[in-house]
Amino acid sequence: MLTRRDFLEMALKGIVVIGAGNTLQSFSPAGFRLPDRKKVLLRFALASDGHYGQPKTTYYENHKKMVNWLNKEGRRRGLDFSVINGDVFHNDPKFLPEVKKTWDQLKMKYYVSHGNHDMIPEKDWEQTWGIPWHHAFEQGDAAFLILNTADVTGKYICPDMDWTKEQLQRFSAKKHLFVFMHITPVKWTEHGIDCPELVEMFTKQSNLRAVFHGHDHIEDGMKEKNGKHYFFDAHIGGSWGTPYTGYRIVELLESGEVLSYQVNPAQDMPVNSTTVPDKM
Repeated sequence: MLTRRDFLEMALKGIVVIGAGNTLQSFSPAGFRLPDRKKVLLRFALASDGHYGQPKTTYYENHKKMVNWLNKEGRRRGLDFSVINGDVFHNDPKFLPEVKKTWDQLKMKYYVSHGNHDMIPEKDWEQTWGIPWHHAFEQGDAAFLILNTADVTGKYICPDMDWTKEQLQRFSAKKHLFVFMHITPVKWTEHGIDCPELVEMFTKQSNLRAVFHGHDHIEDGMKEKNGKHYFFDAHIGGSWGTPYTGYRIVELLESGEVLSYQVNPAQDMPVNSTTVPDKM
C-alpha cells in the first residue's frame, strides 16, 4: 500500500492546481499531499507506445515491467481500469496475439486505443480487443471516450466527427467526461495534427475534464487549449523518448477535483502532478 509518507518521499516536479477561471497555482513538493484513498471515487492509469515487436528494442522486457508496475499500482492503491493509449504493437499484425496475451496479465480491466503503428484493419482490431476504434463507456458519474487518430496505413487522421459529436451530446449530463486519443488534435509538437473542429467541440463541452494522449514519447506533461487540459504519458517502449519509461495516474476525488501525476516506476516516483478542481 502506498502511504502518505511514501508519496512525500518521492521526487515531484510540475505540481499544478488548475483553478476556476483557468488560473494556475504551482506548489513545491512539500506543499503537496496525497489525498486519503477513501476520498478517491475513481482511479485509473494510462500508458502508451509499447511498440511491441519493434526491431532492436527491448519490447518484451518493457512490456513485462509495465504489466508488473501497473499490477503493483493496483495492489497498493487500487486501479479501476487502465488504458493502453495507442501504438500497442509496431507495424506488423503478427505481434497482435502476443501483445494481447501480455496485456491480459493485468489484474484490472483495461482498454486500448488504436495508434498509427497499429496497422491492422478495424474488424481484426475489434475481434482481438472486443471494441472498435471508437468506443465509449461509463462508470458512475463519469463517461469515457476512446477516439481513433490513424487509418490502417498509419496515416494521421482526425477522429470520426459525427460519432464524436453524438457521444459528446449523449454524455453531456454526466458530471465528468474524459477522452483518450493517441495523437493530440493540436500541433503543439512535431508529431501532432491539427483538428480544429474537434478542438472546438472539446472547448464547448462543459463537463470535459481532461484529454489524454500518447504518441509523443518525449512528452510527459500537460498542455492547455481554450481552458481544456491535454495530458501526455511518455512511453512504454520504442526507440526514442523520455529517459524513463512511465505511466500516468488519474484520480477522481469526491470533492470533484481530478488529480493526475506522471510516474517514473523504475524509481517509484511521480514526476508530474496536476489537480483539476471541479467547475460544475
